[in-house]
Amino acid sequence: MIWTDSLDIAIALDEAYPDFDPTFVNFVDLRKMVIALEGFDDNEDKSGEKILEAIQMYWIEEKE
Repeated sequence: MIWTDSLDIAIALDEAYPDFDPTFVNFVDLRKMVIALEGFDDNEDKSGEKILEAIQMYWIEEKE
């Protein structure tokens, strides 16, 4: 996965952290969580606020 795979990342996060509420995650922690995912293989410095926001929104939708 790479940073632009927002939906895939959100699904992977939901599977890796099933009891976590993504509504309250800050972008610093979210970035660390994404980088730690198995299968994530992109430049760690390529993330930005818009990408992290998209991932968070998809993750919230996955929870619903």
